Amino acid sequence: MTITVIGVDGAALPPGGEALLDKATLVVGGRRHLELHVRNGATTIELGALDKALEALAAHTAEHGPAVVLASGDPGYFGVLRALRDKGIRPQVVPAPSSVQRLAALVGRPWDDVTVVSAHGRGLRQALNVCRARPAVAVLTAPGAGPAELAAGLTGWRRTFVVAEDIGGDEILSTVDAADAARRTWREPNVVLCLADPDAVAPRGWLAGGEPLPGTSGWALPEDDFAHRDGMVTKAEVRALALAKLAPAPGTLIWDVGAGSGSVAVECARFGAAVVAVERDPVQCVRIIANVTTHGVDVRVVEAEFLAAVHGMPEPDAIFVGGGGTKVVRAAASVGAPRMVVSLAAVDRVAPARDALRESGYRVEGVQLSASRLADLPDGSSRLSAVNPVTVLWGVRS
Repeated sequence: MTITVIGVDGAALPPGGEALLDKATLVVGGRRHLELHVRNGATTIELGALDKALEALAAHTAEHGPAVVLASGDPGYFGVLRALRDKGIRPQVVPAPSSVQRLAALVGRPWDDVTVVSAHGRGLRQALNVCRARPAVAVLTAPGAGPAELAAGLTGWRRTFVVAEDIGGDEILSTVDAADAARRTWREPNVVLCLADPDAVAPRGWLAGGEPLPGTSGWALPEDDFAHRDGMVTKAEVRALALAKLAPAPGTLIWDVGAGSGSVAVECARFGAAVVAVERDPVQCVRIIANVTTHGVDVRVVEAEFLAAVHGMPEPDAIFVGGGGTKVVRAAASVGAPRMVVSLAAVDRVAPARDALRESGYRVEGVQLSASRLADLPDGSSRLSAVNPVTVLWGVRS
C-alpha cells in the first residue's frame, strides 16, 4: 500500500506533489483542494467525512494503485496524520508550511514564543482560557469556534486579534481588537493570533511556546514576594496546599474570591491558568495589579462584591475562596465548579462552610495547617516561630 500525504500551501503543490498526484487512483482532501488539483480521473473522497475517508484509505491495497491525501499546510501539525496513524496507516509525508507559520510570516513576527492551541471538537473553552492567560496564542479555529466566538469570550481581557481569512485562497489579513472581532463575519478557513501586546515579542528562548511554568523560582512563594497590607496575605504553606487542590494548568480558569493581595491568583496564573480575581476593596485591587505586574502574569481583576459579580464571570474550573464569609462560600459553591478550595482563619466558620460545600454536591475534605518556621536567634542558632493556624477545606464534585 502506498499512501502519500501532501501538504497544500495555497494554489501550488510542494515539489514532486504533482507527479505523485498524477499517479494516484484515490485522492482524499477538502473540496477546494480536490477541485483545484485532481485532473486525472482518480476516485475522490472529501476529507470532511473523516471516517469514510479513513475506511477507504485503510481498505486501499497496493493492487489498487497509489493513494494521496491532500491536507492544508503541515499535516503533522494538528492535522490528519494522527488520525491516519491511529488507523494503522503509516504514510509518506510531503509537508507544507502550517497555517500558523504562514500567519506569523504575513505579519513578520517570530512564532517560537507563540502558544498554539486547537479549538476543534470541544477545545473552544480551553483555547479561550489559554488566550486569557498567555500573551501570544495562535488558535486553529473551527466552525462555531472562530474569531468571533473567541473574541466574545474575551470580554474583560484586553486582546488584539490578527486574523488570516481564506487560508490557501485569497488570504485576507486583518488586525482588530477583540470587541471588533466579535462583531464581524469571518471567511473560512481562518487562523487567529491573539496578542496581549501586538508590538511585544518575547526574548529568544529555548522552548517553543513560551517559557515553562511556573518558572525557576517554583511556587508557594514567600509572602514578601507580594505587596500586601500588614501581613494580610495567604501564607505560603496554605498556597502550596491550595494549588495542589485547585490544579491550575493551561486551559483552565480559576476564580480567586476575596482575593486580598492576589497571591493565590498570581500563583495560579504562574501555572498557566486563566484567572479572575474578585476583590471589593479598591486599595487591595491596586495591590493585586501591582503583584500581577511584578510577576509578569495576566489576571483579570473584578472590583466588586462577589455576590453582585458572580453571574457575569466566565465559567470556572476551580474556585478559591479566601474571604467573604459563609454567604460567599455558598454562592461560589452553587456555581458548580469541579473543584473548590476554602481557606478559613476563624474556627467557627469551618462547619458552615463544609455544609455549604456538601449541599452543593461536593465531596469535602479538610485539614488544619499549623506551621512553625525556622527563625534566627541572636547567637546564630535557630528557633521555631509559629504561624497562625488556618483550616483549608477542599471539595471535588463527582
